[in-house]
Amino acid sequence: MGESGRFSSPKTCPAAPPEAMSLVGPLCKADMQPSCLGLYCGKTVEIINGTEVLGSCGVCPRGQRTDVGKICRECTGAPERYDWLYLGFMAMLPLILHWFFIEWYSGKKSSSALFQHITALLECSVAAIVTLLVSDPVGSLHIRSCKVQMLSDWYTMLYNPSPDYITTIHCTHEAVYPLYTIVFIYYAFCLVLMMLLRPLLVKKIACGLGKSDRFKSIYAALYFFPILTVLQAVGGGLLYYAFPYIILVLSLVTLAVYMSASEVETFKDLLVRKKRLIVLFSHWLLHAYGIISISKLTNVYQDLPLLALVPTPALFYLLTAKYTEPSRILSEGANGR
Repeated sequence: MGESGRFSSPKTCPAAPPEAMSLVGPLCKADMQPSCLGLYCGKTVEIINGTEVLGSCGVCPRGQRTDVGKICRECTGAPERYDWLYLGFMAMLPLILHWFFIEWYSGKKSSSALFQHITALLECSVAAIVTLLVSDPVGSLHIRSCKVQMLSDWYTMLYNPSPDYITTIHCTHEAVYPLYTIVFIYYAFCLVLMMLLRPLLVKKIACGLGKSDRFKSIYAALYFFPILTVLQAVGGGLLYYAFPYIILVLSLVTLAVYMSASEVETFKDLLVRKKRLIVLFSHWLLHAYGIISISKLTNVYQDLPLLALVPTPALFYLLTAKYTEPSRILSEGANGR
């Protein structure tokens, strides 16, 4: 079938020689099917007797977005590496917050922190797997997606056209399918699994804590999950482009704050407690994740050596901590040095 058959409509195109049909088809379509208004309005396609028939301009169905010709086409591509890194970042946020509040409320003498950390990791891991399984195609760990082209793809509700400045044509749909909604599904599964598993675990093993403190890490999650949901709903597009730099900045700041609060000034202080090494290695993993997200590993041989920079902030802190000791600065200032 020629190109004219692809965009046929109830009206007929002018007669043309067979060798010219490839040109007449698109021209006829442009004359009889005017382009839709707005960035994200498109024409749905129906197959009638093996022929594509275009519908009226409007919102594209879920899992589709408009192409260059303003036709709604199904998203058949796979997420790019950067898309997976973004989804990994959004998946890490609740896990990191879980671990932070578990450590914060567990207390120094509590032996339940480790089990709660493992449970939180299990909850988020199972939630991620289930989220992928229920996404299209269902039952597979692979997902199909639309390619992100620009920031406005995340905020299609802001680009509904109003031709006469009175009537608005609503064309809001998920142009970045499924990167926007899949995060909400993941958070929902995380919350459900937490409510099913964590209270039973805490009640059994958190004997080192008072009754009022046992469930504080769970209460904290009931606060930060809505916050993360609003953050994704409002700032999902901004996070998509900025998350590598957010990871690097926050990981550097939190590492410096932790080492300062723990009074780590030498390598010996770092080796005194295993917990400090675990925190250090965790921040190094975040540094590496941020570097990989920025470089996207487009050139493996050129980008992988950048991972050698991961230990640099910690080494710089340890080498310069003795020169920034407040007591030393005050004493030198008093002596007039």
